[in-house]
Amino acid sequence: PVSCRRYRKEPSVPLRSSSAALYNNLSVLRAGGKAPSCFSTVHGPSLSLVTADGPGFAQRQLQAKEGGSTLSTSLFTQAAWCVLPSRVLLVLTSQKGIQMYEADGSIMVYWHALDVAEHHPAQAMFARGIAAAAGRFICVGTSLGSVLVFDIPPKGTNVILSEVLEQHHDPITDIAAEQGQAPDGAGDVVTADDGGTLCLWRAGEEFALLGRIADVGCSCPSVKLWNGIVAAGYGNGQIRLYEAVSGTLRAQINAHARWIYALDLAPETGKLLSGAEDSFVHVWQLSRNPDTYDIEVQHCQSESVTDTQVCGARFCDPQGTSFAVTGYDLSEIFRYSQ
Repeated sequence: PVSCRRYRKEPSVPLRSSSAALYNNLSVLRAGGKAPSCFSTVHGPSLSLVTADGPGFAQRQLQAKEGGSTLSTSLFTQAAWCVLPSRVLLVLTSQKGIQMYEADGSIMVYWHALDVAEHHPAQAMFARGIAAAAGRFICVGTSLGSVLVFDIPPKGTNVILSEVLEQHHDPITDIAAEQGQAPDGAGDVVTADDGGTLCLWRAGEEFALLGRIADVGCSCPSVKLWNGIVAAGYGNGQIRLYEAVSGTLRAQINAHARWIYALDLAPETGKLLSGAEDSFVHVWQLSRNPDTYDIEVQHCQSESVTDTQVCGARFCDPQGTSFAVTGYDLSEIFRYSQ
């Protein structure tokens, strides 16, 4: 088994406004070399953008822009950096649509309004779930259960909505793309919804549905994909590990006492991070048995973020030697490192 070195608490990152109680409400842009460069978290109509600049922090706030409309303020639902080979975009989702910015939030590259005419008046309208896929696409989920696939040019603003994937019947909660080496025949994108259903896709000119993983009776707020392993976090506190080739369940962990709000995977080591309403953050080590190819899990560490509903947790580097945590109503981001 892989040895798990202990993590220690580091100085926290100050925020101008607190974090909202939303799934996956923390994004980290991992810089090359040493410490991560940027953190982002949303609250209401604003995004807190913090750049770690040596010992200090540079703060920015981005407000929800609604395609020129200033009449009604929209609430953000998520923010995430999408790293593509030629560029990095900061993608924001809200009740009105999808905004794509240059990585530092300075220039809006693209705005996509949600089609409000399609939705039922009693149903909330929003976008949520963001992932870069196959080197050129950004996938974004909606409350209608659709997944919008945007084809991103290497530079410029000529973003094209290339496809809409219609396989979910509940609002999309999260989308993940392969973070390692997918085995032959495995999906490289997974989408999750409020009903707990997962869909496995192969990304390409046209996305192909490879399989569905049936719901387990509760929501799946967070999902990750690494080396052909789907890691899914559920509302009942369980983490389930599936094969991305077949959808077969390989492991089930009773990880948390309450709703899981965030998962993350370190692509170079297979460390898995989970954060939940129960105020705990856990670090796990995933691996495959070289003889049987079975998925194995080792628990490495637990951190209690006292009296805090954890709503975001992210590794800060590809090896998983440091991670950051946000919590509901916290006006800081906690950091831990080995």
